[in-house]
Amino acid sequence: MDGTVGEAPEEWRDGAEDEPADDEAAETARPVEVVVPAEAAGRRLDAFLAGAIAELSRSRLKALIEEGHVRIGGATIGEPKRPVNAGEHIEVDRPPPVAAEPEGEPIPLDVVYEDADLLVIDKPAGLVVHPAAGNWTGTLVNALIAHCGASLSGIGGVRRPGIVHRLDKDTTGLMVVAKSDAAHKGLAAQFADHGRSGPLERGYRALVWGVPSLPYGSIDAPIGRSTRDRQKMAIRKDGGGKEAVTHYTLEDRYGDAAAPIASLVDCRLETGRTHQIRVHFAAMGHPLIGDPLYGRGFATKAEKLAEPARSAVIGFPRQALHAWLLGFEHPVTGETLRFESELPEDLAELVAAFEAL
Repeated sequence: MDGTVGEAPEEWRDGAEDEPADDEAAETARPVEVVVPAEAAGRRLDAFLAGAIAELSRSRLKALIEEGHVRIGGATIGEPKRPVNAGEHIEVDRPPPVAAEPEGEPIPLDVVYEDADLLVIDKPAGLVVHPAAGNWTGTLVNALIAHCGASLSGIGGVRRPGIVHRLDKDTTGLMVVAKSDAAHKGLAAQFADHGRSGPLERGYRALVWGVPSLPYGSIDAPIGRSTRDRQKMAIRKDGGGKEAVTHYTLEDRYGDAAAPIASLVDCRLETGRTHQIRVHFAAMGHPLIGDPLYGRGFATKAEKLAEPARSAVIGFPRQALHAWLLGFEHPVTGETLRFESELPEDLAELVAAFEAL
């Protein structure tokens, strides 16, 4: 999963950048078809399309390519830099227009703390943080607009007001939201520093398959977009990744003492990349239980578990990850604030099922 005020933090950059409203209004549901002329051979795909499709900007076309909306010869292409060849037939899907500005919706929020400058919420599973492709309504931002009204900080942009950092849709736990621009600037600076020189703390609890070989340690491996699956992140040691460091401590282990099946680990982030904990532990051979992206290969292990763990794992629909700790300096008052969150009911029941093995 990952912030300066001028640039969206990596940990919530899970889609394309916001595009101008006129680009979106120009789009229709009908694909655009283009044939590459001989004189355009060798040009970057996004650059060629920007010249061939006047109503769409290059940034919008780059986003469409990365989101899987461009095909060459029927095959989906996800790399904007790919050179085009003479005679290639290119199809560009243009998603239908959407509202540029989200509206408030009466979505319940579990507010842990609130004052004039910020609020801390305990996010449930299934709640998307901000509007994006496929989730234009029903997000945390929609709930915040209804809850905070005009007091919400606008620095995050039209679709991300108040959002300083992000949790994945199905990750639960603590998040801080800025209500004033002063708070947004101060919080963004702390998240950019990742707690290296200040009081920022972010603690996560993850239930993973197997047990790490050491009771505590650090995972230092760069993360970038997967070259095989654009929906996934991956360890990238080819220069295509960004620094990513996760510190962990083994909290508990479950199953036979000689061959434990799973473990509960506490994770602290030194960086904040998209899906960081999920990617790092999958790379160690200990993917998060229930992870639909990085733990698919362990589905057969669930079938071999004794009850009640077997039914609990099969029925658990998300990655077993919870942001249980959040600490930071109040950007206006200077007070150090620290919040803790118990495991949500579904994850607590899953842990209990493993404890019963």
